[in-house]
Amino acid sequence: MNFAPSERGAQISPFLVMEVMSQAAERIAEGKDVLHLEVGQPGTPAPQGALAAAKQAIDAQVLGYTVALGNYSLRERLAKHYADWYGVSVDPAHIAITTGSSAGFTLSFLAAFNPGDKVLLTDPSYPCYRNILGALGIEVVRIPAGADTRYQIDADMLDEIPDLAGVVCASPSNPTGCVLPDSDLKRLAIACHERGIRLISDEIYHGLVYQGTVGTAAAYSPSAVIINSFSKYFSMTGWRIGWLLMPEDLRASIERLAANFFISAPGVSQTAAAAALDCLPELEGNKASYAKNRALLLDRLPKMGIDNIAPPDGAFYLYADISNLTNDTTAFCRSLLADTGVAITSGLDFAPDHGNRTIRISYCGQYADTLEAVDRMENWLQSR
Repeated sequence: MNFAPSERGAQISPFLVMEVMSQAAERIAEGKDVLHLEVGQPGTPAPQGALAAAKQAIDAQVLGYTVALGNYSLRERLAKHYADWYGVSVDPAHIAITTGSSAGFTLSFLAAFNPGDKVLLTDPSYPCYRNILGALGIEVVRIPAGADTRYQIDADMLDEIPDLAGVVCASPSNPTGCVLPDSDLKRLAIACHERGIRLISDEIYHGLVYQGTVGTAAAYSPSAVIINSFSKYFSMTGWRIGWLLMPEDLRASIERLAANFFISAPGVSQTAAAAALDCLPELEGNKASYAKNRALLLDRLPKMGIDNIAPPDGAFYLYADISNLTNDTTAFCRSLLADTGVAITSGLDFAPDHGNRTIRISYCGQYADTLEAVDRMENWLQSR
């Protein structure tokens, strides 16, 4: 008998960041060192309060299934979070706890869009948006975005594509770290709502802003879906815990989908997440360490010819055009890793048509590692 993968599975593009991680793991297995600037994984652990809560829960609780939308106590605490951070009133019944933001995207795309619908993304953007949408049979429309719009979607772009069903925006964004100014976010959210276009707002890097402030689309649109996670600011990537704010018209669908796809998010992670929301001093300390790395990179990279950098407002990424150095950033990154042990990511993950000219550098590791990586990069570039 002949077996083959489904067409939809075979057509999904690889997530290149994960391939770089695999190459780095192979290097480590050979007994060589790696300095990780390729993946958006904080080098800091989960906050101490979260760890303590998890340990207590493991000793004292069964930690079985929760309801599909998550523990109500965590949803109530997240509602308070929106009141405290944004001055926005959120009904806990409209919050769903998810298995990371990845599950949030899958659930919201399934609930909000039909096969064949058009959904707008910026180019560059996080690759899993287009890969999940494509796997679901949803048409991805990519629109080039540059420094003039801080690599973000502008409301005027909606006029360029007819029959849009949805828009995915991210602020701060991956890969650029750029923030959509609050006035522009408001304008985009209102324009989408008034035109019947579903806005999916990726807010997983909230809390990590170094210039200005960032708002939530929940303040401006009753129809928007807000996706967030404990992975980035809260430093809990491996705990696989996130959440989404769902409008009333999607609530029943998302609950049914969550129950069938995931049953529930991990119980111990939900307990730890609730505690993490009360650990802001420690988390702000993490942010200060990222800011130190950011300042180092912004000082040293231009001196080695990497000076065409997207406005680095937030998250923990620098996105740079290095066409003055190479037109094949995949080969560039592969050689850099092989020669120096420094792992960074090609922009092809984020911009398939022109990412061969760009790179993304993640700076959420330890300062000493970032400094060593910069020194190795500088010596390597000088020797080429």
